[in-house]
Amino acid sequence: MSAPAADTTTRTDDGRAVVAELRRAGIADVDDSGLARALYSSDASLYRVLPRAVVRPRHPDEIVAALDVCRSLGVPLTARGAGTSIAGNAVGTGVVLDTSRHLNRVHGIDAEARTATVDPGVVQAALQTAARPHGLRFGPDPSTHNRCTIGGMIGNNACGSRALGYGRTSDNVVGLDVVTGSGARLRLGPGTEPVPGVLEDLHRLVAGHLATVRTELGTFGRQVSGYSLEHLLPERGFDVARALVGSEGTLAVVLGATVRLVADAPVRGLVVLGYPSMADAADATPGLLPHEPTAVEGLDQRIVQRLRDVPAAVVPELPRGDGWLIVELTGETVGEVQAKAQGVLADAGALDSLVVTDPAHAAAIWRIREDGAGLANRTSDGRPAHAGWEDAAVPVEKLGEYLRGFEALLDGHGLQGVPYGHFGDGCVHVRIDFPFDAGADRGRAAYRSFVEDAARLVAGYGGSLSGEHGDGRARSELLPHMYSPAALDLFARVKAVFDPADVLNPGVLVRPAPLDEDVRIAAAPRLTEGLALAYRHDGGDFSAAVHRCTGVGKCRADLQSTGAVMCPSWPATREEKDTTRGRARVLQEMLAPGGPVRDWRAPEVHEALDLCLSCKGCSSDCPTGVDMASYKAEVLHQSYRRRLRPRSHYTLGRLPFWSDLVARAPRLVNAMLGSALVGSVAKWGAGIDQRRPVPAFAPRTFRQQWAQRPAAGGGQRVALWVDSFTDHFAPEVAHAAARVLEDAGYRVEVPGADTCCGLTWITTGQLDAARRILGGTVRALAPLAAAGVPVVGVEPSCTAVLRAEALELVGGPEAEQVAAATRTLAELLRDTRGWTPPSLEGVEIVAQPHCHHASVLGWSADARLLQRAGARVTRLGGCCGLAGNWGVERGHHDVSVAVAEQQLLPAVRDLPDDAVVLADGFSCRTQLDQLAGRRGRHLAELLAERLG
Repeated sequence: MSAPAADTTTRTDDGRAVVAELRRAGIADVDDSGLARALYSSDASLYRVLPRAVVRPRHPDEIVAALDVCRSLGVPLTARGAGTSIAGNAVGTGVVLDTSRHLNRVHGIDAEARTATVDPGVVQAALQTAARPHGLRFGPDPSTHNRCTIGGMIGNNACGSRALGYGRTSDNVVGLDVVTGSGARLRLGPGTEPVPGVLEDLHRLVAGHLATVRTELGTFGRQVSGYSLEHLLPERGFDVARALVGSEGTLAVVLGATVRLVADAPVRGLVVLGYPSMADAADATPGLLPHEPTAVEGLDQRIVQRLRDVPAAVVPELPRGDGWLIVELTGETVGEVQAKAQGVLADAGALDSLVVTDPAHAAAIWRIREDGAGLANRTSDGRPAHAGWEDAAVPVEKLGEYLRGFEALLDGHGLQGVPYGHFGDGCVHVRIDFPFDAGADRGRAAYRSFVEDAARLVAGYGGSLSGEHGDGRARSELLPHMYSPAALDLFARVKAVFDPADVLNPGVLVRPAPLDEDVRIAAAPRLTEGLALAYRHDGGDFSAAVHRCTGVGKCRADLQSTGAVMCPSWPATREEKDTTRGRARVLQEMLAPGGPVRDWRAPEVHEALDLCLSCKGCSSDCPTGVDMASYKAEVLHQSYRRRLRPRSHYTLGRLPFWSDLVARAPRLVNAMLGSALVGSVAKWGAGIDQRRPVPAFAPRTFRQQWAQRPAAGGGQRVALWVDSFTDHFAPEVAHAAARVLEDAGYRVEVPGADTCCGLTWITTGQLDAARRILGGTVRALAPLAAAGVPVVGVEPSCTAVLRAEALELVGGPEAEQVAAATRTLAELLRDTRGWTPPSLEGVEIVAQPHCHHASVLGWSADARLLQRAGARVTRLGGCCGLAGNWGVERGHHDVSVAVAEQQLLPAVRDLPDDAVVLADGFSCRTQLDQLAGRRGRHLAELLAERLG
């Protein structure tokens, strides 16, 4: 996507000096561009703090060098892993150090000692993959385990669901290689002696305050707030490595770590328990702990309902109740787990229960819990809910009472929250609808008032402000509610030992920044005027839409093995700008005052959106419901409206129009495009990559052939809506669909040729034209929908337009009727009484659902149909990589191929010749043909070929 001309942000002399010194120190990957500053201005917290520069070190020595530069210039340095910090621990005004880009290796697994040596930027799931062949695992696993880094876990003392069984990160760190804020390089482990320097000073300091440490710190397992100085007590062996865990990058920066591994149980099972309420579930939790579960998680019906409201989501059934406990048990055999489950059931006192030993079923239940932070971003009435007070913890025996008090506190402040959490550890997560949209001052005041009361409440139960996320900017100011002046003074003196110049993550824990300063959403203005799309679920506000992204970073995870789509460009490039989160951050900066991203036409915006495939994977896979494809369409619309556009917008973006013209002489056009000279010139003119063959136009369109077909007989009416791609390039698919529908007893009608969905206009941001075209189609189909005639589409991307974009672009009762009447072929056949699919017994199928099929329409009906027919199906996740016009455009070819290499191409390379590659999308079939030389089959073709 070409960036329109725009001025870049003028950088300060101060910023330029920092960058110059960093480069002079030999650091290769230093970036102070407006794009980088926008990408790293937020983590997963409420806060927006623009850095001066971003450093992505390639070697631990570069971390040391960066710190030396920052210390010499008096510039803050903030370490960052995956940027999933919810408390504002990973944003800063100086240099942000991203270890995830290059320092991401597992250096070794010692199976005998049960340890692993890792870089700080290793993703937790990557460490699990390396340990699994040895029958080992790293114990702590936060819900962000598929993208959070070990360095970040060390910074926050992350815990996760299974800390109940395996301990916190601090319980699993054996040794650390760090550099302190003063520049001292320390290699810490068991038995570290207090040698002269930092360690001797620290030892002397703690020895003088033993009573404070013994009485106020380490009082229960989830006391994460403040510094964990209890590990420095003489009776605990002065374990400095463990004491640094949870210090949030304020004392030292991790260069490497040795962590403890534990034996991974061969069998896991779940007992899901239903209770009348969340508090009742909490009351029952202490009685279950003697059964030694590895996890006891709490869920509320509100968070489950949020998932049920997500289009195309598949939600597993849960036992009766409005509050649930998910109890994980482990054992050597399924029988052992089932026996333990009976013991849990006997002590549970639950309304209803479910025992799960099937791994796939268990994974589906766990996904509800793992997506909690995103799902909880909307209240039951659809209002945005925010972090800020999201991980308080109390001793587990007080949890039920605390939850009742907390709900009363919410009511007293007129707020709503969606709670869930690690009930076995007494830790409660929640997102709250602070009224930041009511004006910056009012929103911040309401936020401060609530969290101060909440801090008093949790302290009254002997609890901790933070149970695993750390204090960060969100809670450091509240520490006086929890600790005595003596403890707070001790924290400050420890900070002075390690970081006397306050270079490392200033404003966190010691001398805290005000908790209501730099709140991103409070500063964001509304944008409701002059938009092309309705943003129906965001009050017509583009700002509210892009601020759905809170930074939880699920788009940075490898989700494709689960059948998910989001975000195909990230694995191909590993660049933050190519994540859904990165793009959302840039759009948020576009709306923010005083930032480096100026407006719709800013080059930062267009660079971030260039590799967005408009796959819509985020619309279902992102737990906060971000729809980047729609935002990209809006950006292109605003950027190029009434302006000169890229050539591809006039050609590929208006492909149905040109196809209608070509239909008058398709053989001639095919011959011309097939010649080397004319084909090359045509591709150049159309903005097509020269390596891309142009698909051949059909000699006769489907409608031309259908017009000569005898009139259909009786049966229930069905409208076979044939899109431009199928009509002009794959008429055989529409014929197959018609045959299947007639075999199922339907009388097939084909709406006229003036029923284009306008998809290519939408994806290229020509939204005024798209509304006109799609509006005409809605008006043409509305009488059929009103008469109860189902409208069946065969091309998933176009069918999805009728189901979704018609409501955003056209709206009104007719669009709603058409959307409700629109079906996929599998959906209609599923609901057809008496229909039985032809046998597919023994047929091996590799299925590549089209992205819009999986994300907007849902592929579950197709999966059930194929299962019912007896096929052996392997469903692929991810995207084929072509994505309509995107993969054809010049500049996208290499990434398009890289995306195809993630799932599709490896899956078909060694596939037997008699196996079927099922691909309903025209783009998917084209990519298969061009890159693998393999013909993809549409579901309609597969079924039609086997009809009697």
